[in-house]
Amino acid sequence: MPRRDGMERKDLLKANVKIFKCQGAALDKYAKKSVKVIVVGNPANTNCLTASKSAPSIPKENFSCLTRLDHNRAKAQIALKLGVTSDDVKNVIIWGNHSSTQYPDVNHAKVKLQGKEVGVYEALKDDSWLKGEFITTVQQRGAAVIKARKLSSAMSAAKAICDHVRDIWFGTPEGEFVSMGIISDGNSYGIPDDLLYSFPVTIKDKTWKVVEGLPINDFSREKMDLTAKELAEEKETAFEFLASA
Repeated sequence: MPRRDGMERKDLLKANVKIFKCQGAALDKYAKKSVKVIVVGNPANTNCLTASKSAPSIPKENFSCLTRLDHNRAKAQIALKLGVTSDDVKNVIIWGNHSSTQYPDVNHAKVKLQGKEVGVYEALKDDSWLKGEFITTVQQRGAAVIKARKLSSAMSAAKAICDHVRDIWFGTPEGEFVSMGIISDGNSYGIPDDLLYSFPVTIKDKTWKVVEGLPINDFSREKMDLTAKELAEEKETAFEFLASA
């Protein structure tokens, strides 16, 4: 159920918990255990967690939610600023929730300039833009699209779903990682377990793996924790509704 004017996020959670509980239960009962489930409807991370919890017989690794649209938007912003194509930008990361607390991180991103791969920070030489306007533009892009066309994003969302599914099916290219919302259990980035959180992943044989060992600076740490906190709060609210749904 989409968010309507005047609706609080809490109202949206309440409506969707019921829906995703039913969907999860139906999958649990009728789907193959190898099914891959991708949740796009918002609040996507928590809806995905609700569906997974309602389908205990299906491995939780089989559930993911879409943060590829944010990932693609981050790539596009960098490409526009540097006058290259989106395909020339790789390894941006969306950490956390598909909401305005998400953290678009380009500390590990690379861009192809004159046939050479360069770090995005090095290529742009504009730290204040990267730590300010770039982040807020990506975080609030969904709202900007709604404002402009009175409807939420359609073609770009469809393209992102295709990208997400294609990478699950065919794997990620060598040396590249992508963002997707997945179960946080056992991650090495200090994010609490049992959240559906967006991480950088590589995919091989239809199985994702979180990219390990990326250095995290203090600026990133704070933003990663903030979005984790929001997800923990959403989860708590959703589970209260779940108990009574």
